[in-house]
Amino acid sequence: MKYLFAAVLALGTVASFSAAEAAGGCGPGWHRGPYGGCQPNRRAVIVAPAPVVVAPAPVVVVRPGRVCPYGTVWRYGRCRAY
Repeated sequence: MKYLFAAVLALGTVASFSAAEAAGGCGPGWHRGPYGGCQPNRRAVIVAPAPVVVAPAPVVVVRPGRVCPYGTVWRYGRCRAY
C-alpha cells in the first residue's frame, strides 16, 4: 500500500509540471518582465571567441654563481687551489 501511495504521489508531482509554469506562466517563447508582464524572448546572443595572442618570453640574464668553493679557482676544467 505504501508503494502505491509513493507511486501516485511521484506521478502526480511529475504530471503537475508543464512548460508554461517553467516559463513563469507566460508560455513557451515568453518570459516575465521586470514589472510582471509577459515579454517575448529575444534572439540568441552569440559571442565570438577572442583571438589567442602568445608573446615571446622575455630574455632573462642571470649572473652565474660561484662554482668552486672559496680558496679555489676554476682552471683547466676543474676547481684548483690558488
